[in-house]
Amino acid sequence: MNQQQSICSQAREKTRAKRAATQVFSFFTLRAAAFVNCAALVIACVFLFVNGIGALDIEFVLDSPREMMTSGGVFPCLVGTFLLAAGAIAIALPFGVACAVWLNEYGKQGPVVDIVRLSVANLAGVPSIVFGLFGLAFFVTALGFNVSLLSGILTLAVLTLPVIINTTEEALKQVPRSWRDASLALGATKSQAIGRIVLPSALPGILTGAILAVARAAGETVMFTAAVFYTPKLPESVWSSVMALPYHMYVLATAGTEIEKTRPMQYGTGLLLVVLVFAMNLIAILIRDKMQKKRLA
Repeated sequence: MNQQQSICSQAREKTRAKRAATQVFSFFTLRAAAFVNCAALVIACVFLFVNGIGALDIEFVLDSPREMMTSGGVFPCLVGTFLLAAGAIAIALPFGVACAVWLNEYGKQGPVVDIVRLSVANLAGVPSIVFGLFGLAFFVTALGFNVSLLSGILTLAVLTLPVIINTTEEALKQVPRSWRDASLALGATKSQAIGRIVLPSALPGILTGAILAVARAAGETVMFTAAVFYTPKLPESVWSSVMALPYHMYVLATAGTEIEKTRPMQYGTGLLLVVLVFAMNLIAILIRDKMQKKRLA
């Protein structure tokens, strides 16, 4: 009997030691992966800053490209990028929130909900170039919108839709079910409970999805649907084509006749794009935190 207890005790000790070793290795791997990602981000940002800070000045930000884009600034690109990102979020956010509300609050488990979830998951994994080809085939060619601000906005709206749907649905799931039941018990309808209790409570998470969508929309190269090689004029309507920072950086690096001469502008454009995305994210985060504090007060 004592021998059997000893054998069992040894087996338990070996199991504990194995689990402890596995846990140590797993946490080490996670920390190493996090460190590599953070290091890559820091190195890329430092590299852009060192090489691009010399090109950033008031003239570069507020001037238009000149002399075959070998001098001047990127103001039309900056305006085009902002309009594309803002327009895409203005369209995708209401549709994404509505879809997430239907999936989480109204949709019953069944083939229809499963198909919608599968479609959203597939859209989230589609490369951006495929969305660009879709926008070219559907918005530009089939609907006749041509290469315009409207085509780019609609294409980016479709691209950012899965991000908004997924983050909004997760935010809705975090709202306690008891809050919905209490609202219904007090006489509110389901739509009133969702509109006055659930959505305001999930608003910080919804804004988080909007932040991620803005960052992705601002960084995408809409070369097939909205962005053009060169246009010094600002867009006059949604039917006008625009310049965009990502595409402008690509053009400077690959399509110019004096690529080495435009090297500082390439780095300056990349640094300005990073600063723009960071600023948009920071503003959205501050708004989200302010609304969250106001809700909790």
